[in-house]
Amino acid sequence: MSLSIGIVGLPNVGKSTLFNALTKNSVPAENYPFCTIDPSVGIVEVPDDRLYSLSKMSVSKKTVPAIVEFVDIAGLVKGASEGAGLGNKFLQHIRDTDAILEVVRIFEDDKQIHVENRIDPYLDIQIINLELGLADLATVNKRLETIEKDVKKGDKVAIKFKGAILKIKEYLEADKLANRILEDKKLDEEEIKLVRDLHLITMKPIMYALNKKSGAKNLDEVNDARFQELLKYFKDNNFNYCLIDAKVEDELKDFEGEEKELMRSEIANGVNDDGIKNLIHEGYKMLGLETYFTTGEDETRGWTIKKNSTAPVAAAAIHTDFQNKFIRAEVVACKDLLDCGGYKAAKEKGLVRTEGKDYLVKDGDVIEFRI
Repeated sequence: MSLSIGIVGLPNVGKSTLFNALTKNSVPAENYPFCTIDPSVGIVEVPDDRLYSLSKMSVSKKTVPAIVEFVDIAGLVKGASEGAGLGNKFLQHIRDTDAILEVVRIFEDDKQIHVENRIDPYLDIQIINLELGLADLATVNKRLETIEKDVKKGDKVAIKFKGAILKIKEYLEADKLANRILEDKKLDEEEIKLVRDLHLITMKPIMYALNKKSGAKNLDEVNDARFQELLKYFKDNNFNYCLIDAKVEDELKDFEGEEKELMRSEIANGVNDDGIKNLIHEGYKMLGLETYFTTGEDETRGWTIKKNSTAPVAAAAIHTDFQNKFIRAEVVACKDLLDCGGYKAAKEKGLVRTEGKDYLVKDGDVIEFRI
């Protein structure tokens, strides 16, 4: 399953540095705007201790984690919806992703420039969201023009579609993101399906990465009024966010295990939170994804599926033939299997279940498919 998260934000706020840390790759991350022009794509492993415990239990020759895709997109500036900066190219790159990770700078450092020459994370977000909203408004107005002919003919679908578009337009004109209309449940299921065809940027799920800097003045650490304003905005709009020091995470990207944690403690002033791990997990959840496992002597693997996938749909992650030829699935919860130490003991205790086509796979299931 290929679903991607676009990393966006104003120029020079740490997007490419964060991307490097996430993907352990190297793309330019210099101290000037528009260093990144073409989007870089990185496949990121989803950290999961369960996977490695299963692999150890099965003495697997190979261990393959679930993945999520991140895309580093060029910085946005005022007027992007009208072509400023990288304009339309930037907006199209965002449309091609499934969710948005908006990077916002929350530290003061005279040595690191800010495109607006001031540090105000709330205003930064408003600049970005305004441009994205204006781009969506242009899309909405254009579609209203093209659909009018069918509406006049009395086409029921077109009439329904127009009604849904007008609801979204009302939100956008009130400076609200289109995804807010879903939160407020102002569209029925048929309308939601119709508006998906618009490919609106602000209809995508959004999460905010608040970028700190070790040794600088971080707004969250000094209880700054600007940070409190930011928290209120997130709470009022039910937005998810995570704190991260992109520079520290980038410096740690080549270390693993205890060595990584020791280095983190030394360069991050004793902060032990794994910001990258938390961010990947939250991004994975934002996309509505879950992981099930297969395990054996040859391989233990985490498979990525959409939440509430049926067993045949989940089987298709392995191969499409598995969905078409699905007969049944042998399922056991990961914790139960690990606690028992293997399939044989789990079966003896009645913890391995036989499930059919209607079974909704749960995060952490260990499955053997029968075809």
